[in-house]
Amino acid sequence: MAISRTVDVTAFIDRHRVSRFQTLIVALCFLIVAIDGFDTAAIGFIAPVLHTQWQLGAAQLAPLFGAGLAGLMVGALAFGPFGDRVGRKRLLLVCVSAFGLASAMSAFAPSLGVLVALRFLTGLGLGGAMPNAITLTSEYCPAARRSFLVTTMFCGFTIGSALGGFAAAALIEHYGWRAVLLVGGVAPLALVPLLAWQLPESVRYLAGRGEHAGHRERIKQTLTRLAPDADPADLADVVFTASATKAGGSPVGQLFRPELLRGTLLMWLAFFMSLLVIYLLSSWLPTLLRSTGASLRTAALVTAMFQVGGTLGAIVLGWLMDRLNPCFVLGASYAAAGVFTAAIGSLAASPWLAALAVFLAGFCVSGSQVGANALSAAFYPTDCRATGVSWANGVGRLGSVVGSVAGGAMLSMGLSLQAVFVIVGVPAVVAGIAMAALGRWRNHASVMPQDDLLLSGE
Repeated sequence: MAISRTVDVTAFIDRHRVSRFQTLIVALCFLIVAIDGFDTAAIGFIAPVLHTQWQLGAAQLAPLFGAGLAGLMVGALAFGPFGDRVGRKRLLLVCVSAFGLASAMSAFAPSLGVLVALRFLTGLGLGGAMPNAITLTSEYCPAARRSFLVTTMFCGFTIGSALGGFAAAALIEHYGWRAVLLVGGVAPLALVPLLAWQLPESVRYLAGRGEHAGHRERIKQTLTRLAPDADPADLADVVFTASATKAGGSPVGQLFRPELLRGTLLMWLAFFMSLLVIYLLSSWLPTLLRSTGASLRTAALVTAMFQVGGTLGAIVLGWLMDRLNPCFVLGASYAAAGVFTAAIGSLAASPWLAALAVFLAGFCVSGSQVGANALSAAFYPTDCRATGVSWANGVGRLGSVVGSVAGGAMLSMGLSLQAVFVIVGVPAVVAGIAMAALGRWRNHASVMPQDDLLLSGE
């Protein structure tokens, strides 16, 4: 039978309610990101044990942290474009398998040098998996609920970090530090068969690859699962299209198209500054609080409020982003994060007030970073979305490295606690300004990617 009409898969998803199948996709991507959070938290518990067992100094342990961050940055920059060329699902399967295998091998590392190398390889896989999980989730969410669903999915990172901390503490006590890395490797490897079975390829990606009988049948089967109550006749004998028109050139080059260039640079600035603050606080907050005379337990509990605030902030801000202009929501939140971060230094003498300030700082800056991931996925059209999200994360990871180093540098300068936290709050304000500028520019831009209406606030 001749094909008589077209169906826009983006519009199809947008006009249907969120189904159980879409919830499953969000849950599977949640698990991928949660494993990243587990890995990030677990390495912090391993380091003190290695310090004792292998008799390593702080300078010798530093590469252990840096290797993972470097791998995340390189993985995001290198593997992002492949998601736009070979598909989101295929790259996710490769990256999840890679970081699972590298983490499992790390459990048997005979020396620090081997462990550092394997940490870098683990970071490569994680760096490629996370942006593509964000991209795939975004492409299966209707525009009206996209920010909320993507930010909820990304809460897997903070929840995985929290669970990873508790699990790592128990595993180290009973089985040693190698058990933590082994669990961190076995979990993703066990997840791969489930991803291969249940995770679909992005229908937007398939539709954007051009007319192909095999693609057409896969899209039809997936859309039928997304909307089981839809009339099958609506999907019979059609050509499937995606809203965005495929552009020529490499995916990386497309980030610098005239209609995307300014937005790309502003997005990168926000990601860099945001992750600088997050990793600086995550790495150095316990040490800074200890300098006030707080006990190790108090410092740990106060620091934990940062992740608690970030999880709640991601959900609340995601909900607001679906109802208001998302750039302005994030801009205001980042600016508030600067104020709350600066206040930590003045309130550090009181554990309760310090915990409140840390909670609010986490709510605003960590929650905004999750929202920024959702925003980046909506900003870029389908043909370069995975690359756009990956490169924004890659640039942000560079900021995380700078933040981790900057904390130690400020401590060595002998600055007062109040001065340190005021300085740390400045990058958050800069991120807010970048987001506000992005929102203002998009409102006045004559050309807007038509893949989504999210950035217009509609």
